Amino acid sequence: MAMLCWNGKEHIFSSSEGGHVEFGPRNSLEIELLQYLIESIGHVSYERILSGQGLVNIYNFLKHSGRFGAEPKWLSEEISHGDPASAIASTAYLKKNRICSMAMDMFASIYGAAAGNLALHAMAVNGIYIGGGIAPKIIWKLNDGSFMSSFNDKGRFSQFMSQIPVKVILNDRSALIGAALYALHSFEESVSFNFVKNPAAETAGRQN
Repeated sequence: MAMLCWNGKEHIFSSSEGGHVEFGPRNSLEIELLQYLIESIGHVSYERILSGQGLVNIYNFLKHSGRFGAEPKWLSEEISHGDPASAIASTAYLKKNRICSMAMDMFASIYGAAAGNLALHAMAVNGIYIGGGIAPKIIWKLNDGSFMSSFNDKGRFSQFMSQIPVKVILNDRSALIGAALYALHSFEESVSFNFVKNPAAETAGRQN
């Protein structure tokens, strides 16, 4: 999680480790998920849920609850011999298994709630931008309404939340572009300091 603040001339970024704050469940099923994860991993942050492994954690919780049917053999083989998160997501996309579909529902709902929390913390009236590698791969799920329903579900601030734009970053090189821009700005500031703002350099120049 990070924030961009406009200072009148440019956007100033502020990084954070907000993904590691404690997960806050919002309904009985999410409370059960929290209890399940506490028993298996201890401290439960959003990172433990809103990640590739997080999707697997949600799936395992639903599977072990026994309330959404049994895991078919073909799915067990896909999960054990490939990328588990990808197998769960693709199976949910094809609507081939209820547990996978439920896991994606919970993932998108919790994702939206966490993004909404950040929007309130930052008063991000100009928008929230969802980046990373997962969002573009599950854009079909983020577009079905479950993400935005949880994003906007902030009680007395629901109307306020509904006015905040939410975008998904599709350019997979955005992180590299950002790093390159930061490096360029740092270089320009360094050059400016050494050749314009350094009194010692100016004095040496006059003496020569």
